Amino acid sequence: MANKKKFLSKEQIIAAQGKTKSNMAAARYLHVSYQHYKKYAKMYNLFDGHKNQAGKGIPKFLRGPKKMPHMMEIIEGRIAASSFDPAKLKYALIEQGYLSEECAVCKFKERRVLDYKVPLLLHFKDNNSNNYSLDNIQLLCYNHYFLTVGDIFNSKDIKQIESKQEHYGTSEKIEWEVDDYHLQRLKELGLDDEDDVNEYISRI
Repeated sequence: MANKKKFLSKEQIIAAQGKTKSNMAAARYLHVSYQHYKKYAKMYNLFDGHKNQAGKGIPKFLRGPKKMPHMMEIIEGRIAASSFDPAKLKYALIEQGYLSEECAVCKFKERRVLDYKVPLLLHFKDNNSNNYSLDNIQLLCYNHYFLTVGDIFNSKDIKQIESKQEHYGTSEKIEWEVDDYHLQRLKELGLDDEDDVNEYISRI
């Protein structure tokens, strides 16, 4: 007798969409197939509103040709973490719902207005950066990483920051590019058009 397929409530779909940026990611978050998720999302009229064909809110470095696996395969050690960019793995842990995008100690999760990033570092408790088991990893804000793990900046970095010297790689004019997802966040702050956004960024 075939196993009864998992029922998905409207509340479960909404919760999964709140944690992810695409329907595919929401299906992974719920641990069901995409087609199974799609059936229920469409039934509740929640599918189209969570489409993300343009990749809004997903960093450009994640849109390369190398497909990311489901993180459970890396968490359980079936696929070597060393085969992937650590930044992509960190993002996938958050995007697929395995880690909340906040400090594990103080729950800090404030986003920088400029690019909507949260200042969090992935910490491996056993110092093995290939061990992605869930009891070995946590996200820490800069303060708690410094207090509980170690230095974030070396003496050269600190000297540059405190002396207000120009940092390496910033001498050339920077061309700002804000994608649609971050542009929407800026508009929520009252920056209604592109000129307002550019003026605001230029003041930061």
